[in-house]
Amino acid sequence: MKIKAQMTMVLNLDKCLGCHTCSIPCKNVWTNRRGAEYMWFNNVETKPGIGYPKQWEDQTRHRGGWRLKNGRLALAAGGRLHKGLNIFHNPHLPVIDDYYEPWTYDYEKLVGSPERRHQPSIRPRSQVTGENLRLTWGPNWEDDLAGLTETGPGDPNFRGLEARAFMEFRNVFMFWLPRLCEHCLNPACVASCPSGALYKREEDGIVLVDQERCRGWRYCVSGCPYKKVYFNWESGRAEKCLFCYPRVEAGQTTLCAHSCVGRIRYVGVLLVDAERVPGAAAALADADVYPAQLETILDPHDPEVERAAAAAGIPAHVREAARRSPVYPLMKTWRLALPLHPEFRTLPMVWYVPPLSPLGPLAEEAQGAAVVDRLRIPVAYLANLLTAGDEAPVRLALKRLWALRRHMRAQRLGEPPDQAALESVGLDPGQAAAMYRLLALAPHGERFVVPTAAGGPLADAHTAQGRCGFPAAAGPTPEGD
Repeated sequence: MKIKAQMTMVLNLDKCLGCHTCSIPCKNVWTNRRGAEYMWFNNVETKPGIGYPKQWEDQTRHRGGWRLKNGRLALAAGGRLHKGLNIFHNPHLPVIDDYYEPWTYDYEKLVGSPERRHQPSIRPRSQVTGENLRLTWGPNWEDDLAGLTETGPGDPNFRGLEARAFMEFRNVFMFWLPRLCEHCLNPACVASCPSGALYKREEDGIVLVDQERCRGWRYCVSGCPYKKVYFNWESGRAEKCLFCYPRVEAGQTTLCAHSCVGRIRYVGVLLVDAERVPGAAAALADADVYPAQLETILDPHDPEVERAAAAAGIPAHVREAARRSPVYPLMKTWRLALPLHPEFRTLPMVWYVPPLSPLGPLAEEAQGAAVVDRLRIPVAYLANLLTAGDEAPVRLALKRLWALRRHMRAQRLGEPPDQAALESVGLDPGQAAAMYRLLALAPHGERFVVPTAAGGPLADAHTAQGRCGFPAAAGPTPEGD
């Protein structure tokens, strides 16, 4: 047993408002400089849709993540030899139009316009070239199902479903999917970098870019199946979500979680058995990756795990934070949270509670069917998104959420408690009360349990700050060697 601490986030899609409030502080703080205009470390997508960048989920096109080759894990885009032979040509790299060409407006033209008969107007202007643009895509072009009939059929999560049938008004469905770097246990971006600039921090599992070592090869961009590594065209270096590590080291949660008005995010630390990670990532079937990843997450209340974690050098306050972590019960005890596209085999550590939805238009015709089969969002769609097509974990999570809703409704109305509904999904009233508190009532201190950094004195932190993350000022474009 080789125990590591891992910072983790869970997002409850049942409560997401699609307000994008999480994206704004992230954008203002981390990507407010030249060359990073098109970057959104945190973005909110509308599902169904092809997302940002376009078709990021389609690995037949982007070749991100890992695949099994002769029973062993291999990068989907090829190993070191392949990258060495093609280092000046990367055919799987997204282009700027897959994201969008960032634009601005000449607002001074409006402010300083002389008196005229008609209202003055301005055209969008590229922040890359300075030329006028005709807008054809944006970071959230599909917001609230905009253009669904055009882009919806390209959503890979409709696998096994008739996509066009869900484009019809009476069958259409929608939910929001906030996305950030997954800070994976088996990150393909780290393995893809020829320069060794990307690395996973030993103390908390956060994946960062060493700006001094980055040479701008951009294999990390194509290697990440979630497309959450970006290339800064001004500095010539890679940039990505850094899980707000300066805040996390001070015991504060990430900006996206702190600003979320829907209170959908939970941040905490997990204890992970690193020895089980290679076996979990190399599970024979895609649907087996999620159960195997669950086995890598250790019970922080287990005395044996506690002793092994102490022996591994994990500080006492981190072990205590793991015992109070809000993400552990959501992921492993109650099995409500599920990983995003486990078939990519990166073992992501940002998980999602699937959304409940209203009963579909055919609910009256299917009274005998299970309630999850009568919901507007198809279980098969959620399974393709969260469990590599395995519907069983999604059904369990949705049934438990539905049973909790029925139980609390009866309690609020003074009706007899619906014990049968809870027992049918393996819950008791005590567990239901704990679930309800965490999902609905938990204050800041219960939703975010973030241990402070266990480093040396402050002077050492100042000395080390330039070795990871972003430098204080971007230097010259590195040489291509």
